[in-house]
Amino acid sequence: MDCECDCLGNGQSNAILFNILSRGESTPSEPSYKRVPQTCHCEKRRTVCLKTPSETCPVASDVLVKTVHFMKSLPAFQQLPPKDQLSLLKNCWAPLFILGLAQDQVLFEVHDSPAPSMLKRILLNGQETPSSDPEQPTLAGVQTLKACLKKFWSLDLSPKEYAYLKGTVIFNPDVPGLKASLFIEGLQYEAQHALKEVLVPLHPEDRGRFARILLTASALKTITPSLITELFFRPVIGQEDLLDLLIEMLFTR
Repeated sequence: MDCECDCLGNGQSNAILFNILSRGESTPSEPSYKRVPQTCHCEKRRTVCLKTPSETCPVASDVLVKTVHFMKSLPAFQQLPPKDQLSLLKNCWAPLFILGLAQDQVLFEVHDSPAPSMLKRILLNGQETPSSDPEQPTLAGVQTLKACLKKFWSLDLSPKEYAYLKGTVIFNPDVPGLKASLFIEGLQYEAQHALKEVLVPLHPEDRGRFARILLTASALKTITPSLITELFFRPVIGQEDLLDLLIEMLFTR
């Protein structure tokens, strides 16, 4: 679906060099400027990258390592069939990573991704396909992530609250293809019950805290794994598949 905004009209001024190089090839019915790839600068489509990847990426990598280690350290998780462990990993690694960012109070900034040069856009015109590159992080996606982190920070969760909340995220019986779904459902119930129990001594007068925590956790689903991968880890792993690396980390004893 095309983005409807005023910024598309600005593309005509960027076609001067292309028009000079391609004189004589265009026809009256096909203005040459239409051949130039145009970039939409709407907030929803503005692509961004980390402002200081050399500082942020190592911190994010540390959070990811601790995330996988947390899963491996749960005896109940180790009792599951390997295929179920794999399915749960695929489903929950990104939400768990975001909880890790929140727990470690990780701050980061982004700026607009460098635009390809005009010459490169001319030379590669018509040769690039949308599927040739992975989905790039957008400003809107990053803002959603930051809003989610701020909600968790406003709750000021204790380490125990984070631990039990992570348990409710890991043991999701609704993941398709699980062999031990009933057992996993029981584990999720136990994690939710433990979370509710730990709130009594910590916040005896805040009876609505449990519901607020679960409501805030529901926002984790709005943040895609691809956003996390491209923003925090693509500068480090290059073209490697992050999920393959996570699987290797999980099953390496």
